[in-house]
Amino acid sequence: MSAPRSAPKYLLLVLGRRLQELRRAKGLSAQDVGDELRLAQSTVTRMEQAKIALKWPAVKAMLELYGVEQGEVREFRALTDEANEPGWWQSYRDALPKWFAVHVSLEDAASQIRGYEIHVVPGLLQTEDYARAVLRLNRPHPTSEELKRRVALRMERQGLLTRPDPPQLWIVLDELMLRRPAGEPEVMKAQVDRLIEAMDLPNVTLQVLAFSAGLHPGAFGPFTHFRLPMEDFPDVVCTDTLTGATYSEDRDGVAQHRAVLDRMSAQAMSKGRTRKFLEDIRKELDQ
Repeated sequence: MSAPRSAPKYLLLVLGRRLQELRRAKGLSAQDVGDELRLAQSTVTRMEQAKIALKWPAVKAMLELYGVEQGEVREFRALTDEANEPGWWQSYRDALPKWFAVHVSLEDAASQIRGYEIHVVPGLLQTEDYARAVLRLNRPHPTSEELKRRVALRMERQGLLTRPDPPQLWIVLDELMLRRPAGEPEVMKAQVDRLIEAMDLPNVTLQVLAFSAGLHPGAFGPFTHFRLPMEDFPDVVCTDTLTGATYSEDRDGVAQHRAVLDRMSAQAMSKGRTRKFLEDIRKELDQ
């Protein structure tokens, strides 16, 4: 496949970066590689940036030029084939902002997803009605059909929690989100029920960070930490912004976010206390 992808798999981004690292280690420019392999410089650059699919003949020629050992070449071939397979989310291109495509790809590839959420329930744990209330706030405001597609995408993302070999999901929930209404009272009742049910999954850990815990190191805003299962693949941290998200693989920055999560988890309620807290919130909503 040679067409540009609107939602590249994270694996494609990683392999592209690896090709760039190998090229630079040999002291070659993209133009040098293009001249040697009879490729356009832009093709070399776009492959490294995951803007086009990785064609194996070109990748193999690059690896040979860079002097890569056969063991890594074989591994690269297997990973290239996997990366070029379209992700399930490709059918939602109309409902998937380009900046969020990386997030969905990371979810799909991760072995562990940890995060802190302050304003809204994480998308992987939202009910349809709650998701609809949140997504209505998107700018530009979605049409009815766009909203339907975005909700459907969010619901399908949740399938990773119950698939074979699912990722570990560990989220610290700020009490604020549980106190903030989302539409009609029934919406929030069902959402709290959903959170309680999710705690029964062996791969899901939820902790509530109560107001009474006071100040905490994550007060600057929500973020998500992705751990990838492949050897030598760096962890990634995603931080949300008003118009998109930023993704960082910087080792020091990622380590700081992970340390913050550890400290916040120590401040937050235990799993048992969290369940009791959610059950009490649910009773309050019935009053």
